[in-house]
Amino acid sequence: MADTQGTPGFVEKLKVYIRTRKGTLLAVEILLSLIIMICYAASLYSGYSTVAICEMVFAIIFFVIFMMELDKQFQLVNWQWSDLFRAGIGALLYIITSLICVIGGSGDGARIAGGVFGLIAGIVFGYDTYTIFTEIRSTSGRSAVSSNA
Repeated sequence: MADTQGTPGFVEKLKVYIRTRKGTLLAVEILLSLIIMICYAASLYSGYSTVAICEMVFAIIFFVIFMMELDKQFQLVNWQWSDLFRAGIGALLYIITSLICVIGGSGDGARIAGGVFGLIAGIVFGYDTYTIFTEIRSTSGRSAVSSNA
């Protein structure tokens, strides 16, 4: 018989990870990106949905990597810095495209709604960038000390 008390499965890891701060942030980013994608797809200018699709895919990839703890297995990539760039670029792209959509979206309610949700997503992505940056900053001093020992 197979041992059922071994490592936790996908669903158990999902339940545990989504309760962490990073898991919650990534889940909110995925949900906001899905809402924005739907709003932009329903508008007259559906090309803006590309930003939401790309950011949602990247957030899903990082969510799965961190949830399954693959970042500890594949140490060739610096996952913190990669996540920092993902979140920072996402914040900038959402804020820029959302301002364009809100300012120039008169008569297109779906575009304006996507722009408003995009501004919220830009704030969430910016907060994620800030938390990643403070984590990198706090751990950079420890790694220098441990490498000298």
